[in-house]
Amino acid sequence: MADPRVLGIVLAGGEGKRLWPLTADRAKPAVPFGGAYRLVDFVLSNLVNGGYRRLCVLTQYKSHSLDRHITTTWRMSTLTGDYVTPVPAQQRMGPRWFAGSADAIYQSLNLVYDERPTHVVVFGADHVYRMDPRQMVEQHIESGAGVTVAGLRVPRKEARDFGVIDTALDGRRISGFLEKPADPPGLPDSPDESYASMGNYVFTTEAMLDVLRADAGEEGSVHDMGRDVIPRLVAESAAEVYDFGDNVVPGATDRDRGYWRDVGTLDAYWDAHQDLVSVHPVFNLYNRRWPILTSQPPLPPAKFVHDEPGRTGSAIESMVSPGCVVSGSSVRRSVLSPNVFVHSGALVENSVIMHGVDIGRGAVIRNAIIDKNVSVPAGAQIGVDPVADRERFHVSPGGIVVVGKGQVVE
Repeated sequence: MADPRVLGIVLAGGEGKRLWPLTADRAKPAVPFGGAYRLVDFVLSNLVNGGYRRLCVLTQYKSHSLDRHITTTWRMSTLTGDYVTPVPAQQRMGPRWFAGSADAIYQSLNLVYDERPTHVVVFGADHVYRMDPRQMVEQHIESGAGVTVAGLRVPRKEARDFGVIDTALDGRRISGFLEKPADPPGLPDSPDESYASMGNYVFTTEAMLDVLRADAGEEGSVHDMGRDVIPRLVAESAAEVYDFGDNVVPGATDRDRGYWRDVGTLDAYWDAHQDLVSVHPVFNLYNRRWPILTSQPPLPPAKFVHDEPGRTGSAIESMVSPGCVVSGSSVRRSVLSPNVFVHSGALVENSVIMHGVDIGRGAVIRNAIIDKNVSVPAGAQIGVDPVADRERFHVSPGGIVVVGKGQVVE
């Protein structure tokens, strides 16, 4: 049964500019991932698996597909009062949209007043990971802190790309919260590592209400959780860190324990998929004790047809979703989302192919991300000629070719 003391708020209003063109027509948390999922499914699965089933997902930017996915997929039992509901910007505080992540919660405080929780879990919606949130909530309650921030240990030289948590000598109390510092502080027990903020917080309700009201009245604030709200609580000595490395997820192995990926860039998104299709992926989608939940469309199983010289339907080191047909073609180190058709003689390598893509005869696709409902004509080549690719498509800094949703390929 859901814990009646805890309300979950998921921040899902991000625009995701660095994932363009995948975010040209959808919010970042609605971006498909791993063939069957959307990014928002990971945080919601963690919260629901952990027993927190009264969840409000705050949305704003191009939220239609995200709102629809949440409404149609995440249906909880009404018998126990559980729910997962999208909450779009409603301009409750006047004729303005959310000005930042803190302002999104401030404008939605009616949710807290209605539910009257003792604690509020505030998680982001953009990351790929497994986490049992109960362990973080338990530490928070025992500590008596106003807020607990989830921290991920990363090498100091990499920490400058994150919001960094500086701790006191006890390793728990947060003494500083730094936004992408040039010289990140080391940890008391590991000087060569720093805590990167995961954007996951547990608040005592009273402390959250007080700090959000104070931030709302601060003219110089950008009303962001990491930049404004958490530093305010740090200054009051009311913030502690939760070491994500201590989190134990049922069914996890030593290899995938502590896995967390920010797939906020095209290259990071592609890299995460390449891990999924590897022989021994770091992130294990097949953990049945802590499943990643989503809706599965009523589609037939994937089919592989033809076994002739030069015309054999096959997929090696790949993930192939329901409704796909691999007809006399070859798929290698790739993810095929539902309803993809790969025609005879085509080759797909090192690529992410989204829903409803049709790949014509003899086409070659390498190192690419192809968004939904794209028709690749027979003989077309994507990811073969870098000069031609840059003239027709968006190409990431790492050389990944990205074809936008419904884009015409000639």
